[in-house]
Amino acid sequence: MTQKLKIALFSHSLVSDWNHGNAHFLRGLMRELVRMGHQVRCYEELGSWSLANLMKHEGDRAIEAVDLFRHTYPELDIRFYQSGDEQFPRFLADELKETQVVLLHEWNDPQVVNSVLALKQKLGFIALFHDSHHRAYTNAGEILKFHLHLVDGVLAFGESIRRIYADGFGVSRVWTFLEAADVDRFRPLRHKKEIDVVWIGNWGDEERSRELEEFLIAPAASLPEFRVVAHGVRYPEIALQKLTAANIEYRGYLPNLFSPQVYAESMMAVHVPRRQYANGLAGIPTIRVFEALACGVPLVCSPWSDEEKLFRPGEDYLLVRDGEEMTAELRRLMCDARARQQLAENGLKAIRGRHTCKHRAEELMSIYEEIAG
Repeated sequence: MTQKLKIALFSHSLVSDWNHGNAHFLRGLMRELVRMGHQVRCYEELGSWSLANLMKHEGDRAIEAVDLFRHTYPELDIRFYQSGDEQFPRFLADELKETQVVLLHEWNDPQVVNSVLALKQKLGFIALFHDSHHRAYTNAGEILKFHLHLVDGVLAFGESIRRIYADGFGVSRVWTFLEAADVDRFRPLRHKKEIDVVWIGNWGDEERSRELEEFLIAPAASLPEFRVVAHGVRYPEIALQKLTAANIEYRGYLPNLFSPQVYAESMMAVHVPRRQYANGLAGIPTIRVFEALACGVPLVCSPWSDEEKLFRPGEDYLLVRDGEEMTAELRRLMCDARARQQLAENGLKAIRGRHTCKHRAEELMSIYEEIAG
């Protein structure tokens, strides 16, 4: 049995999930570590980009989202810091005293991560760098600003990212460490079906605009009898116009902890990965796949290659090749309640069997034991 550890996490934010999918998995992972008996502290910069934008853009919805987070995860010890403060080095030294494991997420200021790593030899903790983004592939120079030579290992959220760190960056110890669903929160709920097809995701930085036009907007326009709903942020005016023209109801920001209710109200969900995860980083399912399947909603995906054999395409979810096939599958599923039920049951079974935050917490402890000897 693993000893009870003092664990610190440095991440962009756990309080806010506004355009910040990394928070989804990390919240559940930290809670599972607490349940295992470890002392966990979670650090984030005061006024982070995600939290600042949540407060700026969402009004009362922002307060509701933060309150729900606090209510859902009361066991998480969130501590804020200001990295520009002259007392920041002393803050780190005091907070990390007697800590055994420090997790450093990729979406942090390099100055913060490197300041933590500078204390590693003196304080004696094990430092793990956690990457659940595509920058190692799309913008390697930003990742190389981190002092990776000082970490004890890297946790990469897919095999393709693991290979970049091992073969490209020369990190000697890298583990594939997948995201997973927090099944305490993300589970099937009973609600009246009011939505035919739901898409939950952000428009963002043109990373999947063409894909959304092909696999969401065009099928919706071809299925005018369907009620199609989209949630997300950072949709430019031209995108909103396209949604409206396709008869898609845009509902804006959805606090992630409300997603299970929306999935429960939906007959089917669509997943459209960013093109990085369909091309150079093929094989990496983003967190939305885990969460949708955990909620028991039939899921239809635009092309991505499950190279790590995490799921069974065609049984746990449906995979289509183009927009026409997406339209055809949505139409077929709408008329086949048994097929929808079978997809939902299979996907849920796959998540609960191998892809929960509890599974990942146990994997993390195994990695710790491997390093600690």
